[in-house]
This record gives sequence, structure tokens and C-alpha cells, in this order.
Amino acid sequence: MSHDLIPPHKPATGALALEIYQLTKRFGSFTAMDQVSMKVEPGTVHALLGENGAGKSTLVKCVAGFQQAEEGSILIDAREQDIANPVVARELGIGMVYQHFTLAPGMTVAENLLLAADRVPLLIDWQAKRAELSAFLASTPFQLDLDACPSELAAGEKQKLELLKQLYLKPRLLILDEPTSVLTPQEADEVLGHVRAFARSGQCTVIIITHKFREVMAYADAVTVLRRGRAVHHSRVADTSPALLAQAMMGESAASTELLQQEQPAPVACTQGTVDSSTVPALQVSGLSALGDRGTVALHGVDLMVRCGEILGVAGVSGNGQRELVEALVGQRPRLSGQVSVMGESYRATRTDNHRLKVRSLPEEPLHNACVGALSVAENMALRDFDQPPNTRGGVLRFGAWRNRARAWIAEYGIKTQGENAPIASLSGGNVQRAVLARELAGDINVLIAANPVFGLDFAAVDEIHSRLRKVRAQGAGVLLISEDLDELLALCDRIVVMSEGRIVFEVSAAGADRKVLGAHMGGGTHHLTTLPQERAAA
Repeated sequence: MSHDLIPPHKPATGALALEIYQLTKRFGSFTAMDQVSMKVEPGTVHALLGENGAGKSTLVKCVAGFQQAEEGSILIDAREQDIANPVVARELGIGMVYQHFTLAPGMTVAENLLLAADRVPLLIDWQAKRAELSAFLASTPFQLDLDACPSELAAGEKQKLELLKQLYLKPRLLILDEPTSVLTPQEADEVLGHVRAFARSGQCTVIIITHKFREVMAYADAVTVLRRGRAVHHSRVADTSPALLAQAMMGESAASTELLQQEQPAPVACTQGTVDSSTVPALQVSGLSALGDRGTVALHGVDLMVRCGEILGVAGVSGNGQRELVEALVGQRPRLSGQVSVMGESYRATRTDNHRLKVRSLPEEPLHNACVGALSVAENMALRDFDQPPNTRGGVLRFGAWRNRARAWIAEYGIKTQGENAPIASLSGGNVQRAVLARELAGDINVLIAANPVFGLDFAAVDEIHSRLRKVRAQGAGVLLISEDLDELLALCDRIVVMSEGRIVFEVSAAGADRKVLGAHMGGGTHHLTTLPQERAAA
């Protein structure tokens, strides 16, 4: 790649044309990207698909100046450019919204927006700047409090702020990494429609990294699929289909995907416990209230019920009480009021209750919420029952038994690791999730609480985890699935409830669910509980 070319002193404006030619990037002996070529036409939305580890992040980081390839070229408007660092990329008009947040947590939304600019004046006329920022926010599909700090924002609000930072800079090329994962269908359509209109007006070119085929088919003009570091599929969206894209991603003739067709097995009765499972729900929540992080009420008298042998989905935009609900159920947040029962018995979410009533949980971001990163895979797999036979004998911990079981689970769940003694922090997100699954799904289960279990994971990990959740249901347990991905809920659940502002505001059978109606309730359009007559009668 030439090192003689530099961005012009006054960069051009408007959508740019990007061409990547035989780009190769190595990390030691590992080739992360192998002679990848791709063309992105100006003023278009170009989707980039592929499993984790396929090379997507490496590719866009090279374009954004965070990494440099050993071979190949990057051409902007048909001119080869040496994008040596993010400053050069910014001067070329390239902006990127990363999947992981890059916000200053102690500064306000307004300050984060200003920090996104290349230069910040020593003295800021805040009256003028606030008027400018307010006008900018009014032109976007969503609003944020300029005085709020990211440390106080929910994940979905942080994601919106990351996108707003880049839109504020008016980029010529905007790279988006999973931009709609925590938005309602209406918000997602509005955001992607806004981004597509922005591109088609000639102001910007867009590359979107996504795992959602629906977004590709509805909003992208062209698509490239990466597999194992190589570009294996290029096409106009009009000339492809979700099945062909899944096949290209997996390299299989018959792709298994949640976004194609899945059969929903009928609910079955619980087989665990000593009570009559035909009438007693697996999980019953009555009048549950809890405070949020700011000391105000985040849950307002939540009522919900999960039957044995069913998956109940909880939909909602991030920040509407889902996190507080999960934490109150699993014992990480005190309850102000309300009752929770499992198989008809009071459940206080203690470790004793978990063992006795067979309650398991699969939290969001399991490396941080369900693991000790510095401990080994085997030790993390033993956290639930390290002090129970046969993992202990006569009060002495049997580390050999932990390791033997871990090796068996690693093989059963297809966990990619250097071994059971490797620190769990060294595993990829999907493999950490599989390790936690192995631990939580072992033995008999009455209730499984799963919070955004596939957030940010690749195609294969999503397919595997969804399959495991269906097996838990088929074995008679009740599954409470909290997810900000409506496609996931519609594919997996028997019933769906919607949370808005800390309340359950809507309930419907998944088979009769309408995406637009769900989205309207998720967006706060209704604040009363509406149930189907047959659901009300069954409850």
C-alpha cells in the first residue's frame, strides 16, 4: 500500500466511493483477512455479513484507520489512500459507530457530542452550542437529554448516542456495527430509513454490519459476505435471498437459521417438583416493584406468569425496566414489594432457593455478570455446585472432578478454548456464552431466566443457543426470555409481553402477534394491559 498519498487539505464533501482491493491482515501466524476485495458505490447502503471471526471487524477497522493491512489497497474516490490512523480517516470523512461503547461516561450527552469533533475550542459558548445541538437532535429520529451522562443511560440510549456522535459530524462514509439491536421495530425502521435517505440524497455512503437478514433485504442496496477471512459472496440485494446469504455465511448447502422457518413445539407439563404442575405455573410474579439505579421506582407492580413447558418473551426498548426485572428476579436487586414463586413455593432468589427450586439464569454479558474472568473455564463451570457432591468430598474440593466434567462439557457444547485450564476471559463472546449454558443447563430445571442471551453473538452461536432454549422448554421447564430483538422473540416464544416504563403494558400469543402492534406498545403508545381473551382465560 502506498504511503505517499495523504488526504487533501480540504476534503471533498458528499458520499464517497470505496474500493478495497486484495486486503490482507495478519496477527502473527493468524490471517484474519485474506485478499479481501469489495466495492461500495457512493450514496448506497452496503451490508456486511459474516460470523464472529469472519473478518468483518478487521476489515472496517482498516478502513477506519485503527489497523493497517500488510497487503492490498484502499481507494477513496478511485485514489489510493494510506489510512494510517483514525485522524486520517476522519479527515477523509470516515466515521464509525462501534458495537462496544466509546463514550466518556462522566460527561454529559452534549459534551460527548462536542468531543466527537476533531477540534474543541478552549472556550465554549454553551448557549449557542446547546441551541445548535438541540436543532441537530430535532432533525434525528430520536431524542436524548443533553444534560444526562452516559453512565446514567440504558444500553439502547448509549447506542443512540454513539450514532448521533457520527451523524453530528456529517461523514462521507458511515460504518455502523449492529445499529438497531436495542430499538423497537418502528425505531429501527425509522433509523435505517433515515440512514438510507441520508445515503440516497448523496450526502453519505453507508456500510452496515448486521446479523439481521430482514434489515439487509429491506434497507441495503448491496451485500458482501465474509467467511473465515475471505469475501465469498457479493451481490445486489435484489438478486439474493436470506437462504442464499445464510448458505454463504455457513458454507453449507442447507443453512440452519432462526430467520427462516422454525416449528414451535407444543407446551408440555413440568416434570420437576412435587406439586401438580398442570395447575401451578413454573414462575409467578405478582406486584413486583423495585428501585432503579437513580433511586426512583423502575418496576411498578409487575405481574407475569410463565407456564411449565413454554417460553414467555419480554419485549421492550432498552431502559424500560427489563434489566431491573431480571436483577430483582435473580437476587441482584432488592425488591420493594411483591411476591415471586416457583412451582407454587416462595422464591427469594437465594443460593439455597436456586438449588431447591431448580432455578437457573443466563444473564446478559455473561463474562461480566456470570463469570470470574481470571478463573479457568473449569472453575467457572463449577461456580454453581463446587461445594456439592461429587465436586466435593468430606469438605475437600475435588478439582480433578471439576476438570473432568469441564472437558466433557467443552466437547458437548463445542466450546472453542485452549483447554479447561484456560482463563475464561480468553474465550470469545459466543464461547463464554456456551460455557455458561453448559453450567446453567446441567441437571433438572424448573425455571430458566435468559436475558438477551445472544446479544452481539454470531450466526452459529445464535443458532446453537436458540436450539438449547427450545430443548429446555421441551423438557418441561418454564423459560422467561428477555430480549430487545423482536425477531428472536417471534421465532422462539409461545407468548410475548411488552414492558414500557417499568410496567407490563401488553400481552399476546406469539402466533397472533403483529410486529407493528408490538412496536407501538414498545414505544409507549399504550399504558394498559391488553390480553387476548384465550390468554386471559388460560391464566
